[in-house]
Amino acid sequence: MTHPEIAAEQAHIDRAHMLLDQARERARQLRGMVEVGRGGTTQARYERDVIEGSVQNRLGQLQLGSASLIFGRIDFEADDRFYIGRLAVADENQEPVVVDWRAPVAEPFYRATGREPMGLIRRRHFISRGKELLDIEDELFDLDQLDDGFQGHGALLAALDQNRDGQLRDIVSTIQGEQDEIIRDPLKGRVIVQGGPGTGKTVVALHRAAYLLYTHRFPLEGQGVLVVGPNRLFLRYIEQVLPSLGEAGVYLTVLADLFADLFDDVRVVLPDTAESAAVKGSDRMIDVLEKAVRDRERPLRNELVVGFGLVRLRITVDASRQIIREARRRYRRHNAARRYVEQEFFSILAKSHPSEPDPENVQYKLRRDPRVMEALERMWPVLTPSQMLRDLYGSNALLASAGREVLSESEWRSLSRPRGSGSTDYRWSDGDVPLLDEAYARLGPRLGRNRKARDPEVRTFGHIVVDETQDHTLMA
Repeated sequence: MTHPEIAAEQAHIDRAHMLLDQARERARQLRGMVEVGRGGTTQARYERDVIEGSVQNRLGQLQLGSASLIFGRIDFEADDRFYIGRLAVADENQEPVVVDWRAPVAEPFYRATGREPMGLIRRRHFISRGKELLDIEDELFDLDQLDDGFQGHGALLAALDQNRDGQLRDIVSTIQGEQDEIIRDPLKGRVIVQGGPGTGKTVVALHRAAYLLYTHRFPLEGQGVLVVGPNRLFLRYIEQVLPSLGEAGVYLTVLADLFADLFDDVRVVLPDTAESAAVKGSDRMIDVLEKAVRDRERPLRNELVVGFGLVRLRITVDASRQIIREARRRYRRHNAARRYVEQEFFSILAKSHPSEPDPENVQYKLRRDPRVMEALERMWPVLTPSQMLRDLYGSNALLASAGREVLSESEWRSLSRPRGSGSTDYRWSDGDVPLLDEAYARLGPRLGRNRKARDPEVRTFGHIVVDETQDHTLMA
């Protein structure tokens, strides 16, 4: 039997789509105006680029593809009525024609029950195909007639009956109350979603990301949202969920690619042995890497004597040891301390001269001296994460020194492998990626003479979704 209001609701859906088309056209016209005004001052070009970027974002948010715009309606006791959809649409007077599913007023659509109707007298589900309304299902909230927790499931069953196309779909029209609690949980610390296979953990986490982007548009839109999946096939499976919810600015990646995107010399293609994979995944590697960095901060073996004109300058082993000790105390990240080490090194050399010349002059004249360069490289080398790990893996002496306190001999030996002739032909494994990341956290970027980073800084995100965390090691 056809629902008596299906024609009226179809008319409302048609009007909403017409208004959405008008919004898209206004955005395109604005983009056209920007494209016409080429040239001008630097300020004008900057403003034009900002506007063009905003227009592109807006057009992306207004794209629905084949998804239905409206999927429900809620009627309140106070005669208020709201249509719930994938994105907000307003009329020419800015009155809401469709309310975004993430808006606070839409919460009763997902949460209301017979016991807690949240002010509703009716919840209506639309069963649609694109712009066409196929059927309507109503839930009436009357505590005298309905059982506790009454909810209709016709729309949910219809969604489950849809043909599958090999990609994960959004569930915005069929979110259940328990799922909505997770999705709308306030932005705070970690939220762990647990459940058996096929219970919707992934799709709920993605809808939560979309909800947070809507609720906390600033600063999350600028900071970005990162989704880390277990493999690239999985990312292809979920890649259309967030765009279908109007959120296109989300970065999807796997853990291996996350670090490779930062450093060109990192290529993840090598499989680990079972033993080395277990060792690399253990949180004991945090202590190993900390010791590995400290092992590269070493005093001189012997007193350094270097010519400076007719005078010989000196730096003793004890003096070099004091420099190392003070650098460790002052700086948290290894590479940041290199300049301090150099300054103290040349200052001590200058003080060993009878007339105590300017340390900067001493540094200028001796910085290319092979003995000086070798001494500084021994005391405090500038390192990238890949250099440090390659050196560590390629030296049993370094592995033994860094690992013997927390790893067995067979464990640290399982990490041993040839250092290779260069960083570009070196192959890394998935298990190496968290170690490279940990090494970077301890080393920091290499700094140039102007104190600016020579390496890209690790990007931070406002919100991160990590799927299938049980498949990750403690280090990951």
